[in-house]
This record gives sequence, structure tokens and C-alpha cells, in this order.
Amino acid sequence: MADPVRLSRTGWPPVLTQFLHGGGFWPALPAIVFLIVFLVLPMLTLLAFGFVTIERGRVVGDTFTLQYLQSALGDDLVWRLAWRSFYVAAISTLLTLLLAYPVAFLFSQTQGIWRTLILIAVISPLLTSALVRAYAWLVILGGRRGLLNQTLLQLGLIDQPLRLLNTDWAVIIGMTQIHLPFMILPLLAVLSGRDRRLEEAARNLGAGQVRTFFTVVVPMSIPAIFAGLALVFAVSYTNFIVPQLLGGGSYSTLAVQVYEQTVVVLDWTRGAVLATILLSSCFVFVYLIVAGGSRLSRWAELRS
Repeated sequence: MADPVRLSRTGWPPVLTQFLHGGGFWPALPAIVFLIVFLVLPMLTLLAFGFVTIERGRVVGDTFTLQYLQSALGDDLVWRLAWRSFYVAAISTLLTLLLAYPVAFLFSQTQGIWRTLILIAVISPLLTSALVRAYAWLVILGGRRGLLNQTLLQLGLIDQPLRLLNTDWAVIIGMTQIHLPFMILPLLAVLSGRDRRLEEAARNLGAGQVRTFFTVVVPMSIPAIFAGLALVFAVSYTNFIVPQLLGGGSYSTLAVQVYEQTVVVLDWTRGAVLATILLSSCFVFVYLIVAGGSRLSRWAELRS
């Protein structure tokens, strides 16, 4: 006979009743299992390749070694690539914030058809592959026949074509445009739902529009700002398509090296070690961004 204490009123175990009624974490269980099977386990397998010896696609021996990781950490090239990955991602992330905030603020101030048009303009680039958009920048920033150089030459603004492609700035420009929607969307949600009464109160107390913006609107959007910073930095730091296309064959970052070592050279051990360094440093940077945003949000709340 079933234990009456452990049965619900329906006669089913409480765990099953909670699952059927959507309580706790049970509704997310299928998604959690899917992520573990198709994301976490393959990633752990890839990272584990960096601590074993692989020859001809097979693991040699059964010993765990840190030799490959120590070798990579002692390589000056790896540190130079890590620095390039960092500053390219950092600059493009800051540029996306400077470009995204006015768009999001304008969206929050408009109504009707204009708000719909802005939303369409923000979301429509996401309907196109990042690879296609990178190729578009390849045409715009190309050599003498590039669209931008042709326009500047015809207008008489320059005498010789500018060297735009295969530079850091070409990669930064491409990343900024491709990742811009990821910064705009969090800002749209927060700025559109902000409490306008706080701005009215600030103006009634004598604050001008500029002071109200920087002392009321910006502090309220700090969570969205840092959420966008963390998201854009993560995808920029680990991006390999844009650096490979707009940076040229001699331009490399940590993400590009992971791709080349794993897919081109077929050195899975080296690629796995570089992937470990890339993901670990990315997690650290994202954690610092989120932690900084959390502290700044609490400071803004106390200040208000």
C-alpha cells in the first residue's frame, strides 16, 4: 500500500504533480537535458582533447598531462593573439554602446509607425547571416575598387585609395555593425519600460533635460548597458568569421587560431588548448563585466 504521506491529493507523488502543474524547474528539464547532451558534453569533450595526446584522430595513452597547456601559456604568440582578441572586442563593444544608446532612446521616445520602423531596422540584420554581412563589408572596404574608396575618389576627398581592408579597423567596423542589434535590444526593453514619473519629478525639481538624462535615465538603464556589454564582448571576443574575412590571411586572433588548428591543420590538441584559453578568459571578462554592472547598479540605487 502506498504511503499516504508521500502522495498528493490526486494520488500521485508530489514530484509528478509538481511536474504536471509546471512548478519548480521541471518545465525547463527538456531544455536542460538538450543543452547538456548537445552543448555541454561536446564542449567538455573538445576541451579534454587539450590534456591528452592525439595522433591520427585517436587518443594515445591514458595519461592526463598539462604539458600542452603549459606550452601554450609560455608561447608569446598566444599572448599577442589574446591581446589582439581583447582590444578588438573591447573597442567594438564600446562602439556598439555609443551607437546603440541613441537608437534605443529614440525608440523609447517615439510612438506608432516610427517605433515599428525602428524595430524593423534593428531586427532585420539578424535575418541575414553574419557571413553575408561580413562579405558585404568586404565589398565596401575593398581595395581601390572598393565602394568606399571609389566614392571618396570621385568626390575628390582623397587622392589615393585608403588602406581599409586587412586592418584592425576593418575588423572593428565589421564586428560593430554585425553585433549592434545585440546591444540595442536589451536597451530597447529597459528604456521603453522605464518609469517616466521619475523624469517628470526631476524636471519639476529644476533639473534640465541633459541633467535629467544623465542622472535619471542613464542610471535606470545600467543593467541593460552591462547586459549588452557582456553579450557583445563575448560574441566579439570569440568571433572568427569577421577577423578571417576582413583581416586577411595574415590576420589572426585566438578564435581564428582555434579554427585553423582544429579544421585546417587538424592538430586537435593544440586547438583544444587554445579553445580552453579562449573560453576561460572569455568567462573571466564576462564575469568582471557583470560584477561591475551589479555593483554600479547598487551604487546608482543608493545614490537615487
